[in-house]
Amino acid sequence: MIETSDFSFDDRIVTTQHIDEDTAIESGLRPTTLAEYIGQDKVKQNLAVYIQAAKQREGTLDHVLLYGPPGLGKTTLSGIIAKEMGVDLRITTGPAIERPGDLAALLTNLSPGDVLFIDEIHRLSRAVEEILYPALEDHAIDIIVGKGPSARSIRVDLPEFTLVGATTRAGQLSAPLRDRFGIVLRLELYTPEQLSDIVRRSAQILNIPCALDGALELARRSRGTPRIANRLLKRVRDFADVLGNGEINEVIARTALDRLEIDELGLDSNDRRMLDMIIQGYGGGPVGLETLASALGEEAVTLEDVCEPYLMQLGFLSRTPRGRCATQRAYAHLGYTWPGQGGDGGQLPLVGDP
Repeated sequence: MIETSDFSFDDRIVTTQHIDEDTAIESGLRPTTLAEYIGQDKVKQNLAVYIQAAKQREGTLDHVLLYGPPGLGKTTLSGIIAKEMGVDLRITTGPAIERPGDLAALLTNLSPGDVLFIDEIHRLSRAVEEILYPALEDHAIDIIVGKGPSARSIRVDLPEFTLVGATTRAGQLSAPLRDRFGIVLRLELYTPEQLSDIVRRSAQILNIPCALDGALELARRSRGTPRIANRLLKRVRDFADVLGNGEINEVIARTALDRLEIDELGLDSNDRRMLDMIIQGYGGGPVGLETLASALGEEAVTLEDVCEPYLMQLGFLSRTPRGRCATQRAYAHLGYTWPGQGGDGGQLPLVGDP
């Protein structure tokens, strides 16, 4: 019987979503120049060219769209762009801009060359987007004054600025908005070696003794995400102080992460329970998402957005029209015997909705 009473995805240590403690952790760790930024080599190389060309022309950088999984450094890159261009950075989020007037207030307060960073830009409302189009193309916005027959439109000129939009779901951007970005950059998951360098840099800033093998052990279990690596560094430091001499080495890191139930691939107890439910509760699948969510006591959208992406990247989970299935890799990782290829790949018939 699989126990699910304490099953929760809220505030997971290995979640890629931003949680409250990340604000304190990340505030002093963000690099401020491209030279300090570790990883994303292709993005850095191209961005360096675009920035240098804009500075040589004494103009503004073209509008930039950054997309990719959460926690990879999109906000950090926006700050670097502003720093490299020598201008101010204004930060907001898509959900925070509720009305066209909110966006108009932001745009009219920009100084020439400023960088406006909008996180979760795919969540802008359609009405706000309509205001943004002329601002991006013509550096002007149209404001409607009055109501009814007496209403009139007033065009307000804006200074030239650079919009940096960040999204984890580029496919949800409307085509007209996406087409107005001249520079589109995708951020990829980091390698363990790159994450190890990030961990050692963060440890140095935070005055945490960290050996190379300890940093690499943290990196392997960080799901390719710097945000998780920095979060784990803070947690493992406590174990190093209590169980060791204060230095994070491979033995301390492995002991701490095992006690935090984070395995060598970065899966935590919640990930394993989800796979266990599919394999033990539903014979490996297919099982519908809503059915699986009910069995685990979670919202379907939470499973789909928080847990599934990484399991699919590892090849542990497949999504089919008939439902979710655990793969042979998942069976092997959890120590189960693969049922073999027979019928529907050794899986039981569909259980629940797709």
